[in-house]
Amino acid sequence: MNLFRVEQKLVSAPLPNVAAEVHRALDQMNLPPPQGEVAITAGSRGISNLVAITKAAGDWLRQHGAKPFLVPSMGSHNGATAEGQQKMIESLGLTPKATGMEIRSSMECVKIGTVESGDVWMDRHCHESAGVLILNRIKLHTCFAGPVQSGLTKMMVVGMGKIQSAETFHSAPPENRPRILQEMGSLLVQSGKIFAGLGILEDGLDQTAEIHAIPGPKILEQEPSLLERHRHYFPTLPCDDVGVLVVGEIGKTYSGTGMDTNVIGRRGIHGFEDFTRPRIHVIAALGLSPYAQGNALGVGLADFITRRLRQAVDEHKTFTNAYTTGDMQRMALPCTLADDEEVLNKIRERYGSRRWMLIPNTLHLEKLYVSEDLAEELRRHPRCRIDPTPVPLRFESGRLQLF
Repeated sequence: MNLFRVEQKLVSAPLPNVAAEVHRALDQMNLPPPQGEVAITAGSRGISNLVAITKAAGDWLRQHGAKPFLVPSMGSHNGATAEGQQKMIESLGLTPKATGMEIRSSMECVKIGTVESGDVWMDRHCHESAGVLILNRIKLHTCFAGPVQSGLTKMMVVGMGKIQSAETFHSAPPENRPRILQEMGSLLVQSGKIFAGLGILEDGLDQTAEIHAIPGPKILEQEPSLLERHRHYFPTLPCDDVGVLVVGEIGKTYSGTGMDTNVIGRRGIHGFEDFTRPRIHVIAALGLSPYAQGNALGVGLADFITRRLRQAVDEHKTFTNAYTTGDMQRMALPCTLADDEEVLNKIRERYGSRRWMLIPNTLHLEKLYVSEDLAEELRRHPRCRIDPTPVPLRFESGRLQLF
């Protein structure tokens, strides 16, 4: 089977100096930080320049008289333990040596209030601080739509609220989550503890494109406009009808659900309306990113996986994450075959060789491979350049040699 390499012309707008942009954004806010200890939230994976941005935020706080420290803010992730969450942010490079800030990790929380789906909580270290700087990337969410999705409000509500607030948020039906998120966020803002938010937008090549600082009381009001700006950058597949999608690697490094549901068109939530596009008949996932540290949430969105992916799954971490969200289908283990070669051969035997697309993961879509029929179709696509030389589907010891 021959494939053709496709290069997508995605939006590229990298900032030349992210540290300077952090300082500029915080200066422009014209709001002095609290004079005392200020917590900075840390936890989202896959953010470009995360260490440089976080360090610059801490430097700015120090220059203005505050004493910053880091708080792992990951909801139920990495086993929902203080040790696990600290190890995770350290694996992202957010160490005291790299950032100049102490890490204070705990699963203890202080109750802030109550919404219809449950109680709203705040990490104890954040609550005991003079103020909190919420730091996160703003992007489309993988479970729900709404004016506020994945970003500052969700980091404040679910990340900083640890497993308790994560359970409150995910106890609401998916169609109610946008409203519940904003209600929980409002209670946290009203606590007076949220100093500001530092929102990051990334371009189509996963590069830092924009950094925005928002005073705490205005986060809920201003975040929707930043989400709309994100849509301009968001990378997608170049066509909506795909017979077979092969994903080289999944994991929370690439998306909160391992594979971005906005890219693959599958939410994997029983009883909740799914996307209408793209329409993908079969999905194969070949590996799990080592940076996911065994959390394979989203594996259930695939139809076929390899033995190496299955063996990389930490069932406890994956269960804890899925159980907290309540969307158990997302961790259900699909049909497992020996290796990449057997997976692709079995799919080809059963479903044929038409309309195939192979991507390294759902975050990096600038280079992908397609079958000959799709290559012919995409030659007319304004965003795509097709390499005229075909590439054979090649394996070594059962592993696909492509990405």
